[in-house]
Amino acid sequence: MLTSITPLGERGRGRRWGATVTAYAVGSVAAGSAVGALLGLVPGPRPRAALVVLAVGLLLAAALDLRPALLPTVRRQVNEDWLGVYRGWVCGAGFGLQLGLGVVTIVTTAAVYAALLAAALSGSWAAGALVGGTFGAVRALPAILLRGVTTTDRLVAVSRRLAVRARLASYATVGALVATAVVCGALAAT
Repeated sequence: MLTSITPLGERGRGRRWGATVTAYAVGSVAAGSAVGALLGLVPGPRPRAALVVLAVGLLLAAALDLRPALLPTVRRQVNEDWLGVYRGWVCGAGFGLQLGLGVVTIVTTAAVYAALLAAALSGSWAAGALVGGTFGAVRALPAILLRGVTTTDRLVAVSRRLAVRARLASYATVGALVATAVVCGALAAT
């Protein structure tokens, strides 16, 4: 999906990439904020206990990312057929809404579940919305970074770089999950 919304592809479909990717980012942030706000309404433990639960959840997420075959997920992608049927902003918003929710398409990292857990443990709808909105923004960022894909050669080069860096990104995610777990644990201990 990542390489579906590029300036090259949108130009080929007679649309403006800026409008499509903006709708994608807005949809992703809105969906993430909404699900985060709802999860923030869930009564949770006291702050210190919430940090401990989050630290354990983050470590579990890191372990799952080291064994991706064990990661629970659905077998559904966004519908790329939309690209040839609907206006760019409709596709962008639709893709963004689905991906910003986090769990209605294939989940490739347990960090998605960790973000949902953080929103649920946040203790308020506003904090949950902030966690979810941040998740949605981070989820949209890669599409924004594709603004330089204006030729087929650049598309091929980006696709190759993504494939080569996928394993590094996975290890970086595991490292970030563990580091955040350590910070949560340290905060809970103070």
